[in-house]
Amino acid sequence: MYQRLRDLREDRDLPQRTLAELLHVSQATYSRYESGGLDIPSGALIALAGFYRTSVDYLLGLTEDPRPYRQRSRQP
Repeated sequence: MYQRLRDLREDRDLPQRTLAELLHVSQATYSRYESGGLDIPSGALIALAGFYRTSVDYLLGLTEDPRPYRQRSRQP
């Protein structure tokens, strides 16, 4: 999972600082997310999946398909 986060960021030529700002954490904290030194909170995973337009399952390595899931319509 951690390598996947780094690869996604580097493929877009983004510094860690950019993702840290998105998640409202320090660059050092984000660096620890990428290195596996700190568990990533679920809210941060959801935010990253949205930012990269993928699924949390893809970020976690549970699927190799990077496409996001379709959102279900809500019932009234």
